[in-house]
Amino acid sequence: MRRASIRWVGRGAALVCLMMVTATALALIETDVWWIRVLDFPRLQIAVVLAVALVAFWWAGARDAFAGVIAIASLAALGWQVLMIAPYTAVWPRQMLAATACPEGARVRFLMANVLQDNRGSQAVLQLVRDTDPDVVLLTEIDQWWADEMAGLTASHPQTILEPRSNTYGMGLYSRLPLQDGAVRYLLEDDIPSIRTRVALPDGTIFTVWGVHPAPPRPGDDTDERDAELLIVAKEAAEASGPAVVAGDLNDVAWSSTTTLFQKISGLIDPRIGRGLYATFNANWPLMKWPLDHLFASTEWTLGEFRRLPDIGSDHFPMLVELCHQPQAAAVQEPVEPEPGDAEEAQEHIGEGREAATEDP
Repeated sequence: MRRASIRWVGRGAALVCLMMVTATALALIETDVWWIRVLDFPRLQIAVVLAVALVAFWWAGARDAFAGVIAIASLAALGWQVLMIAPYTAVWPRQMLAATACPEGARVRFLMANVLQDNRGSQAVLQLVRDTDPDVVLLTEIDQWWADEMAGLTASHPQTILEPRSNTYGMGLYSRLPLQDGAVRYLLEDDIPSIRTRVALPDGTIFTVWGVHPAPPRPGDDTDERDAELLIVAKEAAEASGPAVVAGDLNDVAWSSTTTLFQKISGLIDPRIGRGLYATFNANWPLMKWPLDHLFASTEWTLGEFRRLPDIGSDHFPMLVELCHQPQAAAVQEPVEPEPGDAEEAQEHIGEGREAATEDP
């Protein structure tokens, strides 16, 4: 009886290993198809399941040639998954340096929160703003109800760019720093806004902020339009005069091919690299979390505070990011270098996204 049970454990572990190997292999395919692209997200979870299944498979004692193939493929898949997420752990060198002796006038604090349109915890968001004292607040998924509830923010953050919508893609930016040339834009789809504005620090430095929230991969929505929007913003950030910051719910994980290409094209750096995952979604799923809410910055910035904030009743955790403008840091901070063909690849994605947007009903 015990031997039969062990055999069943071995077979089950082998099946799980094959499923995880298949998921790993599918994620390597360069495609916009949604059900493949979502496999970018759970790399940590796939790695953990693979490790557990491999231990169970070894314990079950299968030693034939087929078992060897399963073991080798599983180890290769596990190694690949670990390699993909390793930069988002403390063992990796930090891409954005910690700020040292930052002058008060060169500092800016961002609070980012996807509030979840149907969430009614507006007081939790207002309290979070009071507790964290940000200079700039970027809220996504705001409809008119949320815009009305957040009206009190204008007492402390009078500079606003608001585009409430009832389709979960509304957006609002609240700032106590002066804004210049702020605009709501529809880069690809006429129902998904983004924000671009220039912001003035107290020391006189002017920098540009992009607020983005493209659509996620899901049934009926491949990633061509999401990828195109992110890469359009990447090109704009690369061409911007002065420091740049891109923030928001990107609906993409930091290690995906799209976000990696975004970094190469934009020249922006990621405070997560060398620090941790800081998973923000899903706040309601204890074992299934990944980083979807991001802030990327140009190399003139160094990092002060960087925190995932408490639950506000949304399916996303908010993030607090404090940056310090230290132009000398640009000489030592290294962005991800573009490779030959990256610019052409980005332009191809943009073209595909624009074509898909024109075909949408």
